[in-house]
Amino acid sequence: MKNGVMLQGFEWELPADGRHWSFLKKQAKHFARMGITSLWLPPATKGSGGARDVGYGVYDLYDLGEFDQKGSVRTKYGTAREYRACVKALRAAGIQTLADTVLNHRLGADGTERTRAFPVNPENRLEIEPEAVDAEVYTRFTFPGRGGRYSDFTWDASCFTAVDWNGLDSRKSLWLLEGKRWAEDVDGEHGNYDYLMGADVDVSEPRVRRELNRWGRWYLVHTRVDGFRLDAVKHISAAFYRDWLKALRRASRREVYAVGEYWQPNVDCLLRYLDQVDHGMDLFDVPLHFHLREASSSGGAYDMRGLTRDTLTQRAPMCAVTFVDNHDTQPGQSLESWVEGWFKAAAYGLILLQKEGYPCVFWGDLFGIPSRGIGAVSELPELMRIRRWCAYGEETRAVDDSHIYGFVRGGDARVPGSGCVFLCTNAEGGVRRVEVGQDFAGQVFRCAIGGHEAVTVGPDGWADFAVADGGMSVYVPEETWKVRAWRVWASAKRGMRAALHGARVKLMG
Repeated sequence: MKNGVMLQGFEWELPADGRHWSFLKKQAKHFARMGITSLWLPPATKGSGGARDVGYGVYDLYDLGEFDQKGSVRTKYGTAREYRACVKALRAAGIQTLADTVLNHRLGADGTERTRAFPVNPENRLEIEPEAVDAEVYTRFTFPGRGGRYSDFTWDASCFTAVDWNGLDSRKSLWLLEGKRWAEDVDGEHGNYDYLMGADVDVSEPRVRRELNRWGRWYLVHTRVDGFRLDAVKHISAAFYRDWLKALRRASRREVYAVGEYWQPNVDCLLRYLDQVDHGMDLFDVPLHFHLREASSSGGAYDMRGLTRDTLTQRAPMCAVTFVDNHDTQPGQSLESWVEGWFKAAAYGLILLQKEGYPCVFWGDLFGIPSRGIGAVSELPELMRIRRWCAYGEETRAVDDSHIYGFVRGGDARVPGSGCVFLCTNAEGGVRRVEVGQDFAGQVFRCAIGGHEAVTVGPDGWADFAVADGGMSVYVPEETWKVRAWRVWASAKRGMRAALHGARVKLMG
């Protein structure tokens, strides 16, 4: 048995040095020893910003760092050859690879077109002026640098729904192209949230659907990735993704795992979307993220008994990918909602040790964000180790307290030494009497994180466990402390940190 952990393999402000694919390749075995089972790779496609584009300003889906376009051959992370080599190394290490995929929009067009469009109120996209006006729009994508290799499909105004720029009209508006309409099965924010940015791809256009199906099949074969992280799914027809994923799975005869980013704190919206896509993908548990954010920033006013209430973890655990922060929530980004540093360890303790959800660790929390002076979460490697060896079995709530949240994992006979006790608080700590279970009667639990004394479970299965003010405690069976694999993992951790330090020294040099 092996608890899975996803690693988001980047943060927004990584150096644009073209060496990231090579670094990930070099660290593949170390990641595997840490317990990482899947790695979410940043967008590999060429963006409108060329070698400095993080990857979300998509220009050419077929250019993975192979063609001289937008001022460079490589992307921010490296070349197409290095990307494929990175995927190969990760898969050889037993790590599933997930490609960040952005199908909603295009930026950096090769030319403009004359057409007609309806002005739309950006704050309420259902307010559309009745008369179309002349428009000059950036909707010509011909990819001259690629010269038709892999696909001869070119994009024009018929491929898009709307744009946010009209060269013939200086009004600040959205422009719904004549003959187009908003998709109905998208998020209802702003009346209809089909449009996000750039030239909005019309996935209802048959030519576009065929091309995106073709691209998806090409990408799976060309790169050998195992699945996709799907960007901004709330802005794209749910029916499109439902059908697109089914078509890829039929064509490839593979599972093709997918997780979607639907940025919405209302869990009912996420549940509705899961129904719309026939549960063909998982979703990031955005509501849980906001619970963690509030717990960290409310000055102790947040009631910890509601930490997982109305989250995907609670309502649809088999479809929940849990996370603490990501590249969009980190400081300086448009969706900034950073979980405060003092609470980070507790937040990761929750998602890594609880039974429900598939936890995703953020690169910026594992390694820090040097450009912002943000350090790594020091307890995170230890928590990943505890997840790998201890976090098995049924989960029971340990305490019922407005400021202390805790649970017990009962262990699994197939994983010797498994089981753990987790406590965290957003205010005052203390000692709580916890029912661990009679299966652990007489056993000693060591405090792996928290610095407290060891605890011996009584013959009735109960024991007293401590947590410090504003802190977190994790207790594991003493048997686990003695296993050789624990020391092996610690050695792997040192090796990876040394390699990362070497890469940073090289970069600064």
